[in-house]
Amino acid sequence: MLIKKKLLDIVRDKIRFKHYIFFHDKKHPVEMAKIEIEEYLTFLATKKQVSPSTQNQAFNAILFLYKEVLGIDTTEWNIQALRAQERKHIPVVLTTIEVQKVLENLTGIYKLVVTLMYGCGLRMSEVLNIRVKDIDFGFNKLYVWDSKSLKDRIVPLPMKIKDELQVQVKKIQEIHQKDVSDGFGTVYMPFAYEKKNPKAKSETKWQYLFPMNNISKDPRSNVKRRHHIHPQTLGRNIKLASQKANLNKRVTSHIFRHSYATHLLQAGVDLRSIQELLGHKSVETTMIYTHVVSEINKTKLISPLDF
Repeated sequence: MLIKKKLLDIVRDKIRFKHYIFFHDKKHPVEMAKIEIEEYLTFLATKKQVSPSTQNQAFNAILFLYKEVLGIDTTEWNIQALRAQERKHIPVVLTTIEVQKVLENLTGIYKLVVTLMYGCGLRMSEVLNIRVKDIDFGFNKLYVWDSKSLKDRIVPLPMKIKDELQVQVKKIQEIHQKDVSDGFGTVYMPFAYEKKNPKAKSETKWQYLFPMNNISKDPRSNVKRRHHIHPQTLGRNIKLASQKANLNKRVTSHIFRHSYATHLLQAGVDLRSIQELLGHKSVETTMIYTHVVSEINKTKLISPLDF
């Protein structure tokens, strides 16, 4: 009884643990194993009809309970349960005209940020973390480091905004010189690179391409420096621009990445190349855009009402 009390104290805030235990009439987990776990996961999928992510959270929580709390190895249990069916969402995309309308309703630096995001198929985090050194004007390439898939990649630089980007780099150089003269001028450095090269944080090439207007205090180190544009600020500008463009679609930052891939596919670019440009680990992830194009092409079909 004492063991059970301690266990429930440990997991009192872990609702997935509790549901599992209560499902089996408060039976102690050490008295249960593979069969009970499979019964519970199947119950979630069939009776509760939870989402795949919720079922996975429950499964991972139970495995954590056995391995980390109870010290029980489950690797040989080979748990098999009826899995919740994952819904396949076809991403919403913009037409080239709709992209143009949104861009026309953006101003200042935000217009350049979103144009680059669409022009290179970047995630919001990727475009905001671009530094001066990441743009190669000689080879007209953009280097994307440490993306979501942890796979660095190189994408073609949109020639249409090359001059604007060069102007932006000059602005960063001027801003950085002023920051240095004001006693600032450092920038956040990734991982342990600051220890390897402590002077790098003060170099112009490491400065963010799209910085904030003002110096701010880094909550991690309390150092005052210039960070990149805040994601929420960029998101608000995108939302406002889409409203001004009178678009009825839900426009977020990621819709430009979806549109980039779809428009390349429509233009005849092969799927493997698009996979590399997006940085997807598997071509199966990229194949979702073939479904998008397939749905778009259905507009060529007409209703029998129009015969």
